[in-house]
Amino acid sequence: MTKKIATAADTDWSGGIGVLPGRDAVGPILLMTTTPCFSIVFFHVCSQMKGDFVQFAHECRDAGFFHKVQSVWPDPWDATVWRLIVTFMAFELLLLKALPGKRFEATLTPNGNRPVYKANGMAAYLTTLATLLLLNYTEIYRMAGIYDDFGKILSSMNVFAWAFCLMLLGKGYLAPSSTDSGTTGSLIQDFYWGMELYPRIAGWDVKMFTNCRVGMMFWAVAIVAFCAKNMELHDGQLQIGMAVSVCLQLIYISKFYHWEMGYMCSMDIQHDRAGYYICWGCLVWVPAVYTSQAFYLTNAAPDLSLSAAAAIFVLGFLCIWSNYDSDRQRYLFRQSDGKCKIWGRTPDKIVAKYDSNGVTKQSLLLVDGWWKISRHFHYVPEILASFFWSVSAMDSAFVAPYFYVIYLTILLTDRAYRDDDRCQKKYGKYWKEYCDIVPYKIVPGVV
Repeated sequence: MTKKIATAADTDWSGGIGVLPGRDAVGPILLMTTTPCFSIVFFHVCSQMKGDFVQFAHECRDAGFFHKVQSVWPDPWDATVWRLIVTFMAFELLLLKALPGKRFEATLTPNGNRPVYKANGMAAYLTTLATLLLLNYTEIYRMAGIYDDFGKILSSMNVFAWAFCLMLLGKGYLAPSSTDSGTTGSLIQDFYWGMELYPRIAGWDVKMFTNCRVGMMFWAVAIVAFCAKNMELHDGQLQIGMAVSVCLQLIYISKFYHWEMGYMCSMDIQHDRAGYYICWGCLVWVPAVYTSQAFYLTNAAPDLSLSAAAAIFVLGFLCIWSNYDSDRQRYLFRQSDGKCKIWGRTPDKIVAKYDSNGVTKQSLLLVDGWWKISRHFHYVPEILASFFWSVSAMDSAFVAPYFYVIYLTILLTDRAYRDDDRCQKKYGKYWKEYCDIVPYKIVPGVV
């Protein structure tokens, strides 16, 4: 019998699209045709129309949707932008290899493979931001140029992401990295969902590259660059609302890199293959949507009092901390085989047995700390944190600065139901026992 440590909600967000899991041809085709267009439309509406989607809809009605989208689509072949993208990716690949880090062995796969990583995410994160600031200070590269070229960056990244996913499709057929791979029997599904669970290219892990070192890293790089542009627009002064929003986001991203190896053991990484669903999402959706609050505030931040800014920061920080602490509890429980202290005492748990390819295995389900409040309580502070780093827009009449909050709520609610379904199928009566103890999925007393 083998043992695995788990929690009630053994997952975290992946940065992918996430809402429709692409189990047939219609969903994937719909997403793959609409999401690239939306990434560009969203940028255009935020940059040129102050977030007014209604005005854009009126213009689409007059000009025709496809003609309008084509007319606002930035040039995807700008040589300067491609040099920026290639340099950034090459730099992150170099840091993956060159920076020191402890060897980390992730969760054993269903086919008996164990992914191995070098844990140097925080070092790469700090090195990247320090390098960006140094380049700006020495005037080798103007940070605010990322804001100026942001539309072209998104357009070019759409091209790169599609080519990258096609390459992964071919690699999955011709040269899979491990036995955790195979076709679904559908070319569309193979492209959308991916063929390999843990593909590697020349020793580099694809998921760590796309999810952590491009998508998440560019989120940090972009919002710092947007601060530089905000200062250019306001005579060298950084608006306080912009500062609060970006500070909260950087704290959240820092939390992510501190916990990066925990993320590489999350259910998303363990179950989702490397295809359009994850890779396009991290290469394009994260830069387009996750940075959207800061992008909007760069040129549209209202005046904010010091007291209001302080209140937003404190509340946002508390949400980020509780979200981090819930992940920390889960990770500690896993690493110690349940022999740890949570909130000052030995945690309650359920010993759950399940069948895997005819072999009886065992997991420990954490039933304590944050994980006893609701089965996915950690989603509540995560959504609230995103609200607090968006609310500097105050009473904006437009949905744009709050789009990420809405998207994240839908994403995490959908994920909570999908994770519950997975756990019910896997653990059966043991999961029912857990649900009897913790009856609510997300918000205690509500759902």
